[in-house]
Amino acid sequence: MANFFKKQIKSEESDIKNIWRRIKTRDFSGNTGMAVKNSIYQISTNFFGKIGSFIFTIILARLLLPELFGLYSLALSTILIFGVFSELGIQTTLLRFVSKEYGKKRRKIKPYLFYLGKIKLALTIIVAFLLLISSKYIANNFYQKPIFLALLGGALYLVFNEISGFLKSLLHASNNFSSVLKRELIFQVSRIILVPLAVIFAIRNSLSNELNLMMVILFLSFSLFLASLMMFFDVKKTYSKEIRIKRTEILSEKQKRIVNKFLLATAVLSLSGVFFGDIDKVMLGVFVSGEFIGYYTAAFSLVGALAGLAGFSSIVLLPIFSKLKGKRLEDGFKKSIRITVLLSIGAFLATLALSYIAILIIYGKEYLAAVNILRTLSLLLFITPAIAIYQSYHISQGKPNLVAKFLVLSTVLNVILNYALITSLLPYGNLTAVYGAVIATIVSQFVYLGGMVMGRKGNMGDKDNNL
Repeated sequence: MANFFKKQIKSEESDIKNIWRRIKTRDFSGNTGMAVKNSIYQISTNFFGKIGSFIFTIILARLLLPELFGLYSLALSTILIFGVFSELGIQTTLLRFVSKEYGKKRRKIKPYLFYLGKIKLALTIIVAFLLLISSKYIANNFYQKPIFLALLGGALYLVFNEISGFLKSLLHASNNFSSVLKRELIFQVSRIILVPLAVIFAIRNSLSNELNLMMVILFLSFSLFLASLMMFFDVKKTYSKEIRIKRTEILSEKQKRIVNKFLLATAVLSLSGVFFGDIDKVMLGVFVSGEFIGYYTAAFSLVGALAGLAGFSSIVLLPIFSKLKGKRLEDGFKKSIRITVLLSIGAFLATLALSYIAILIIYGKEYLAAVNILRTLSLLLFITPAIAIYQSYHISQGKPNLVAKFLVLSTVLNVILNYALITSLLPYGNLTAVYGAVIATIVSQFVYLGGMVMGRKGNMGDKDNNL
């Protein structure tokens, strides 16, 4: 193990020195410089996002306690699953096509912006309405849990979340990562201040749990609104040249076919991705009480935060991989993998050693049942960062179909395993059933990663699948 670390660190020594030189001299020229600059902003965004999420989760989990915190997580997961039907890969499609046009001298961004924007607007309105009219059935009949008002408030959250995501994709496409960092700071600070105040107000005025959860969702929505408002002005400034163009520009039929083909593949990818990430909470919501969903969410949130810090963001890698070809692409891909492996090992060992202390300090003694859940889920620290790299690689090379295929397969596997393991372990207790969801999540994500690794090897040099 020691020799492995020495070998990997030595192989990256020159690259690390080069990166440090560029940072020190503020030399961000070329693709390498852009990668360094964007990575600094994205790492900062991830850092403040994870720190903000830690603080927010700690405060909210302690204020709500396991049962209500679990119900909040269930409501939010349900809202996000609805939200994916208004996203359907539009943000990834926008990022790919606009980023490619943005680097050209005679760029034509407005046709892509208007075409995808109209689809986005229509889907968001339809899905928000469907959430409103189905909230009562989902809460009272499907889950049989008091989250009806939270789901009603979720329609507003869905709208602002989709607007925020659309604007963020436009900023990423123009390599404006600094504005995304500002957005993250505004969102994190506002929700850390506003949401706990709402909960404290609800508790002091003896409001019902349903009203309490609704206020949490509504104030989260307001935080998203503030962040979206800031990004709107930055997008308007960044794309002022395109916005000033008065003539009507539309995509040709050929361009629409290309966009639609990519959009269809990324829609499947987006749909499966959200189900992949939230179906475990939804299925636990059907079978176990709220406090056990709270334990699972507490552990999963910590692993998710560490996984984000242990690897490169797909948002950073996608625009860069899109512009690289041949040996330069392969070298960049391999370096990303090597660095991620080192970071993942460190994060995994730290999680195993500090799980008990972390849960006790962060969440309190009420959540100690989540300690072994966290230790088991720490295996994802190897899988999740690697998935982000492989996913960015395949999408950037115009192969979203390959990613979608394996994601759909692993999502179906995840649903089957969740149902089979949760129901078979439920007679032994709610906590044991939670471990069924843990095992299902790890196995299905490992299968997803394995499929993309094999897909890359099997498609090396194959251009037939490129869009």
